[in-house]
Amino acid sequence: MSGRELSRRSFFAASAAAGAAVVTTHPIHLAAQAAGIKAADMPDLTIKEAKIYVLDGSSWRNSGAGLSGGNEIASLVTNSGIEGNFTLGNGAGGVRTPAGSWIDFAKTYCVGKNLFDILPTVSTIPLQNGPGPGGGGGGAAGGGRGGAAAAGAGTAVAAAPGAGRGGGGRGGGDFIGGFNPGFRSRTHGTGTPGPNAHAAICDFVLWDIMGKAVNRPIYKILGGTKTKILAYASSQHLTNVEDYGPDILKAKAAGIKAYKIHPGGGQHKTGGRIPAYLGHIDEIKEVRQAVGDDFTLLFDGVQAYNYYEALRVGRALDEYGYDAFEDPMQTTDLEGLIELRKHLDVPTEVGEFLTNIYDYGEYIKRDAMGIVRLVTDGVGGISGSFRVGQLADTFGMPCTPHNWGTFFDMAAAFQVELALPNCYWFEMVWPWEYADRPYVKHQFRVDADGYVTAPTDPGMGYPLDMAVVDKLTTRIDR
Repeated sequence: MSGRELSRRSFFAASAAAGAAVVTTHPIHLAAQAAGIKAADMPDLTIKEAKIYVLDGSSWRNSGAGLSGGNEIASLVTNSGIEGNFTLGNGAGGVRTPAGSWIDFAKTYCVGKNLFDILPTVSTIPLQNGPGPGGGGGGAAGGGRGGAAAAGAGTAVAAAPGAGRGGGGRGGGDFIGGFNPGFRSRTHGTGTPGPNAHAAICDFVLWDIMGKAVNRPIYKILGGTKTKILAYASSQHLTNVEDYGPDILKAKAAGIKAYKIHPGGGQHKTGGRIPAYLGHIDEIKEVRQAVGDDFTLLFDGVQAYNYYEALRVGRALDEYGYDAFEDPMQTTDLEGLIELRKHLDVPTEVGEFLTNIYDYGEYIKRDAMGIVRLVTDGVGGISGSFRVGQLADTFGMPCTPHNWGTFFDMAAAFQVELALPNCYWFEMVWPWEYADRPYVKHQFRVDADGYVTAPTDPGMGYPLDMAVVDKLTTRIDR
């Protein structure tokens, strides 16, 4: 594979380098410094109101449950009239950020308080009642979510009868697309659960307000200097092995320079059933053959495999020149991840299922991950994500935020990617229309060279079209 245009060595340095400020001072002072004003001259950033715009999402694609909603827009408004927003994204029964009690959380921790006082601390408010929606245990992804319900929105995987997600890899079972939303990592260093998802939403909204207060996008406040980032297409969980070749060719024709497989059911269109991991190896081979050697490819196991399966799949990734093996096994299997790293060249990408920033230290220290992965709302919003990214950079490791979700999930991850010097790629939901929402005029697309261009608007970077929001609003919860 020596002729590949983007080698493993160059993959995580393919985007322009950028500096990033180490947050050793109050975020407000960083914002004021970025804008060239005194912190004392900032507008009144006391939060006077919390509300949720509940929208009719029937007019856009993938507006249902799971990671694809965006029907509910959280809002905090300051005394000076600045409004910050972020989508709750997943509906009242959502996977990561249920709407049901966010308004009460925001009233308790934000309303009546100044952003100066709450932004540095809100993202550290822990979960009060253990694991989040969907169950699951504090030491394993237990309980299982059998059948098609585990697949999540948008997947085309047909679940085999009786298939489920066990606690330590399933050993020869059928892959169910998607992940266990109830997963919580062990708490290695703190003895407390990770951040509250409601707190993460508040953190997003407060950073949006702060950027608007100083007329700067968030990444510029954090010292980011990038103007664009290369994108890779992040596939759906497709039904059959043969579906992936045409899918990657569409992404390549659209100008995207890399592609990540989310493996599907692992079955061929014809013939009898086979163990899913063997079908995934066939997907790995088919995708490489479809695009040739000079194309960057990634693979996301979504915690599906036991050690033996992960080793077999990982060796196929080595053979066909893939650049990352994301979540090869249950994240709780720390010893298995350590052992797997010893036998593969492809770097393992781990962290999407960690929800306590203090867990990352042990995984890094014990060489259980080669690439640091995070979910922005899983580690406390912009604040927690930046801390994890800085930790990774300290050890010379790439950091890859998870962009999948609603439009604003992608926007928040992009701000982090633009701010940190060790984030090199933008995970593009594929097909990219999946994340479009009519209440945002912008759409995530690549330019002629395969890059996503940095936003210039302040805060989260993508202002709401309030005329459309007003038209779609069915009610406002206060």
